[in-house]
Amino acid sequence: MNGKKFHIVIFIIFIISIIGIAIVQYQYLRIGLNLAKVQFNQKIGLAVNEIKEVLGQSNELTFLVGKAITKDDTYFKLSIDSVYDASSYFLNDFLKEKLLQQGIKSEFTYTLYTKDTTEYLLSPKSYNNEDTLLKYQIVLDGYLPSLVKKRLILELQFKNLNKYFLSQLNGLTIPSLLFIVAILFVIIWVLKSFYWQKNLITITNEFINNLTHELKTPVFSIGIASKILLEKTENENKELVSLIRSQVDKLKNQIEKVLELASLEGKRNFIERKVIDFNPVIINLIKDFKKIATMENIQFLSEVKGEIYMLNCNSYHLENAINGLLENAKKYSNEKIEIALLVFQEEKRLIISVKDNGIGISDNDKKNIFDKYYRVSSGDVHNVKGYGLGLNYAKRIVKLHKGKITVKSTLGQGSEFIISLPLIKNEK
Repeated sequence: MNGKKFHIVIFIIFIISIIGIAIVQYQYLRIGLNLAKVQFNQKIGLAVNEIKEVLGQSNELTFLVGKAITKDDTYFKLSIDSVYDASSYFLNDFLKEKLLQQGIKSEFTYTLYTKDTTEYLLSPKSYNNEDTLLKYQIVLDGYLPSLVKKRLILELQFKNLNKYFLSQLNGLTIPSLLFIVAILFVIIWVLKSFYWQKNLITITNEFINNLTHELKTPVFSIGIASKILLEKTENENKELVSLIRSQVDKLKNQIEKVLELASLEGKRNFIERKVIDFNPVIINLIKDFKKIATMENIQFLSEVKGEIYMLNCNSYHLENAINGLLENAKKYSNEKIEIALLVFQEEKRLIISVKDNGIGISDNDKKNIFDKYYRVSSGDVHNVKGYGLGLNYAKRIVKLHKGKITVKSTLGQGSEFIISLPLIKNEK
């Protein structure tokens, strides 16, 4: 799958996920509304029982309402209209109080009427669009029906109950919406940062590739010139020319290492591998490093236990990774350099150990030494040249071979880097 298709797939998954979250939240909201309606009906039922009980008795409220619905003004010095208004407000306050006791804060109106639809009492306010009302009828018994000698019905009317139910669910809906917005913001920010970082890495790699390729030409020319000069120079100047060639080789190796890393990133961590016996590669590597150790007065010990190491590998990159560990052992050692290379088989894995007597690595640095461009912050390393690429390169190569690389080190007592690679069955 190429990069463009991968990005399209990621974008589609992102959109589907957001839609899925929205649908799930909508379903939860529907369930919450249904539960709120059930709970509301339960509360109404409790309130209705209390209302029916109070209005079925003879008390101050029912006495006042009774005078209003029978239009009896003999007891009061007020007009019958004033008695009507007063009873309407008192009944409204009574109903509101009973509803609040059950936790119902929704606005309502009421109508007190008989079965033949004769209206006896209306609430102080009324709704215009009755089609939107949710109605609850309370059939009254006792005192008030006996006054009019008819069956009295008290009807409670509620409007905009969905809005009311939603307000009861604010503790769920508002946090859910906030979390969805937060998730969207974070995902968009992460994607934006990812693509920005990817573009930056691409630009950086292009710059590094161009720069290193430009450097290779003069380095190659200097190498050829120094080789010719070494062949023609007199004995007293050969050491100086050899130093020039040595530094040119180091510079060439650094350039190659940078190109190798850039190449790995450009190929999305893909390297070509084939099944080989890695033992001859190890033997040649040891021979070459022994020559360097002899020239630089390094005590180098090596031991290879076994004759055949069948690996599915890229020998070029794997050899470079091991050489990098040996070079680090040289760079980060004390004046009397001691390096040991041990190669052996442990169960079905090839173990390659590079051990030195150098400055060691602190516990804090161990966590980061395989990071790109990271260099240890402890010890006297200010004179050590490098860019923090070697260990990152080694780890990436070992990982691409389905292996592991670990480090054992104590500050001031040296380090041991251990590479573990899966062996394959020798069919010879």
